[in-house]
Amino acid sequence: MSCLALENAKKLTPPPPPGAPYSVPLPGSAQSGRSAIYRHWRRTEGLLQTLDPDVKTAHDMFEQTAKRVPKVNCLGSRPYDSHTKTFGPYQWQSYAEVQKRRADFGVGLVALHEQLGIKTRHFGVGLWCQNRPEWQIVDLGCMSQSLYSVSIYDTLGPDTTEYIINHASLTAVCTSLAHIPTLLKLAPRCPSLKIIISLDWLNHGEELPGTSKRDILRAMAAESGIQIYPLSEVEHLGEAAPQPYHAPRPEDIVTINYTSGTTGNPKGVVLTHANTVAAASAGLALSEFRAKDVMCSYLPLAHIFERFIEHCALWAGISIGYFHGNVLELVDDLKLLQPTFFISVPRLYNRFGGAIKGQTIQQPGFKGKLSNHIVNTKLANLTTAAPGKATNKHMLYDRIWSRKVSAALGLERARSMVSGSAPIDPSLQQFLRVVFANNFVQGYGLTETYAITLAQLEGDFSAGNCGAVAPIAEICLMDVPDMDYLSTDLPHPRGELMVRGPAVFKEYYKNEAETKKAMTEDGWFRTGDIASIDELGRVRIIDRVKNVLKLAQGEYISPERIENVYLGNLPWLAQGYVHGDSTQSTLVAIFGFQPDMFAVFVSKILGKEIPQTDIQALAAAAQDPKVKKAVVKELAKVGRKAKFMGYENVKAVRVLAEPFSIENELLTPTLKLKRPQAAKKYRHLIDEMYAEVEAGSQTRAKL
Repeated sequence: MSCLALENAKKLTPPPPPGAPYSVPLPGSAQSGRSAIYRHWRRTEGLLQTLDPDVKTAHDMFEQTAKRVPKVNCLGSRPYDSHTKTFGPYQWQSYAEVQKRRADFGVGLVALHEQLGIKTRHFGVGLWCQNRPEWQIVDLGCMSQSLYSVSIYDTLGPDTTEYIINHASLTAVCTSLAHIPTLLKLAPRCPSLKIIISLDWLNHGEELPGTSKRDILRAMAAESGIQIYPLSEVEHLGEAAPQPYHAPRPEDIVTINYTSGTTGNPKGVVLTHANTVAAASAGLALSEFRAKDVMCSYLPLAHIFERFIEHCALWAGISIGYFHGNVLELVDDLKLLQPTFFISVPRLYNRFGGAIKGQTIQQPGFKGKLSNHIVNTKLANLTTAAPGKATNKHMLYDRIWSRKVSAALGLERARSMVSGSAPIDPSLQQFLRVVFANNFVQGYGLTETYAITLAQLEGDFSAGNCGAVAPIAEICLMDVPDMDYLSTDLPHPRGELMVRGPAVFKEYYKNEAETKKAMTEDGWFRTGDIASIDELGRVRIIDRVKNVLKLAQGEYISPERIENVYLGNLPWLAQGYVHGDSTQSTLVAIFGFQPDMFAVFVSKILGKEIPQTDIQALAAAAQDPKVKKAVVKELAKVGRKAKFMGYENVKAVRVLAEPFSIENELLTPTLKLKRPQAAKKYRHLIDEMYAEVEAGSQTRAKL
């Protein structure tokens, strides 16, 4: 059976003719202080709402697919064998099996709430676990009864978890076994919480009465008036007393997705079913999904980026395989899955790029020379060809080189790859396009826009931009005069990126003040990102409102841009924080190292081998003056290549094992750096580095 959504998506997927714009300004739409309004080149007459008039909700999306391809693999995972202490091959549930499980779970969930006297619909259900099939079964089950899920980040601390449960007034939280003790500790401070549903088995049928995990946890929970159920029991409850779907309406909430802000409490972004359908419509139009496609799920489902992609996958009817939980062993999962579609973030692509370079172009002898020749030849075909003639494919080199390199990561079948969440370094994107010889694009979106606003179109091999406006959105740029960004700037307009369209969120939950701050009176969402739009309508994110440094000499610096360039070119650096005091004329930085590649770098500098597994020895070596001097020298090389101004180069560094993490509260769950907190925590190192810079300046002056 054909899928109307996929058929309609194909009509929107092709890029415009060579030289034609990807995003089109609407005539007469510019106004004082704002640029023209831009839309997707095929949607100038109106924005896309849905690819199928019969599909108006996320519930409709899944039901349509389950009826169309009931026997196709839907959700897969690798079960753990406690005897061999290994993860086995993927085991799959079909779309029909998931359809039944989600229907039973939805009915059972409603029944549990009715036992507590809650007979209304449209309430939220907490969802707290790593990516796994049960995450989708719970989410889809909620949709089937007009309930909505509330994501709790798997790595958030107890204070934020407590805040979300209370702010969203959650009665039930569905979670993995490991989180249940934390929820029980929080229970006295979370008066609304009455039900915990475990996504893991609570007994194996062999325990003595009263000794199973279920019995012990239930006894502990009873003290706080909380009931604990395994997922299977809730499904059986629904199966025993089946009820029809209580289908949601387009305007109903599908999720409250709490943003992981860098300051203050997270904000609950209210997203509706209409938002979901619009976003998924854009996703299908921008990435051509096919029958028998497979994707790997490892980015947190609590984050809107992964959730958006899986909505697209479930509507398209492709198979989703979940990683086994350890991101350091992700390649093992990829080799088993051999995904045809892969999404990730620059942090992982940096690691991929560094590993590939280490095994190819940086190798000595014939292997290195051949790899360099292939990469340079393919890069030339990519970047210097006439309009419409650029390509990242090569009849011979793809067969003898690209395919083998991709296979080492389990990505030889990956037809499409997407980078999102943060800007990817342009040179890294071009290198990976050459390596994978596929459609490797960058996109842009926020939680408030359901993860999709911009995306590069297939056939556009430019880098350093986020591509065209999605067919569900329209954008414009608003002047930011105090930062010298104006919509009248030449050669390209610049300003704060503003978004309107059917995927834009409804409101911040119980937060009218923040909602008003985020929206203009005429309905534009203010992203807080500074962008420019080129002559082909491609959008580049160049800065962040109020996220710039001003050095003593009056120069403005964008630290994120500098960090991204360094991390994209030096694979032995895993994290970066560039800092500039307003009383200083130079920049300093704190980096985190990538153990395997940093070991090679420092061993060469110090003339002795330091094992990559000895983190303490690597951390100690990073403090050696020779190593710090060598790091600054490498940063300078990258700066020259990137054409940094003199004041944009970092003059002193500290390299640490892992300076920024979610655990030390310097990273958000989506791995965004909390800059004010980082500056406060490492103030002593910053002062040390500035003292070094000053001492060096005095020494040079004497000479």
